[in-house]
Amino acid sequence: MLAFAGFSTQALSQAATPLAPVVGPVHAPAGAVPIPLYGKATPGRPTDEIESTLMGRETVVRNVTYPTLTPVLPAPGKANGTAVIVAPGGGFMILAMQNEGWRVARFLADHGVTAFVLKYRLNHTAKNDVQFMQDMSRTFSDVAQGGGKRPELKDPGAGHDALAALKLVRARAAEWHVDPTRVGMIGFSAGAIATLKSVLEAPADNDPQTRPPDFVGYIYGPMEQVSVPSDAPPMFAALAMDDPLFGNGDFSIATAWHAAKRPVELHVYQTGGHGFGMGRAGTTTSRMMDQFLAWMDMQGLLKPKVTP
Repeated sequence: MLAFAGFSTQALSQAATPLAPVVGPVHAPAGAVPIPLYGKATPGRPTDEIESTLMGRETVVRNVTYPTLTPVLPAPGKANGTAVIVAPGGGFMILAMQNEGWRVARFLADHGVTAFVLKYRLNHTAKNDVQFMQDMSRTFSDVAQGGGKRPELKDPGAGHDALAALKLVRARAAEWHVDPTRVGMIGFSAGAIATLKSVLEAPADNDPQTRPPDFVGYIYGPMEQVSVPSDAPPMFAALAMDDPLFGNGDFSIATAWHAAKRPVELHVYQTGGHGFGMGRAGTTTSRMMDQFLAWMDMQGLLKPKVTP
């Protein structure tokens, strides 16, 4: 059982230098329409969601019960046929939609990658913002005090939602001019855990639509060793050494990928804390997304491919 964690909160920021306010889009681009992940069978209600401003730094959503996938498309004529599903983090308590969702998707689309932001199911939190912050602080207080103990949070269905998102994109690949064999995921923190689950828990049914992602970005997720499938997709992993949750110098997941003879690239930054998103000013984490793109290019994923 994985220790589910990954939340950029006041408690975590106090364990490192506080992060600056997030700049960039707060919501989906104009005209982008969220797609119910399971069609008419999608559980929950959109009205359950609560949008909050976290510590005056970024816009987040919580109490997501109705999972969706929102396309963020490249400009006409710029798409290269590769798709990336973006899974924001938030400890399965929130989704950092601004910091790790819309900004990331827009960056990818600007470079010709057809992006999709996954809004996966979360655990219930108090409707009142003050009560929510108090509950969250209690959950992460040991990390903030340097105790090193990570909270264990239940995954309410994010792993299933990640697999459903892959199936949806591949099933409608022609509509988005995407190559169904070039559909990857990039996940941040809890979103990285959901991404990993899509690799480790994909059904063994030989269905080309439900197979694992074709490549993964694993951004400040847990570093513990896992049993790596023999056909695991290429992995790009990144985190900061001073990450209070996972930056303990143990990179076993990368060595496990390598031992399984699967492609893996690991970027470890001196500073950046947890939840640096597309990069923290004044640190080399600010180059992370450029490095992810360069890695994708090395895999041949940015070379335009003619799609129907």
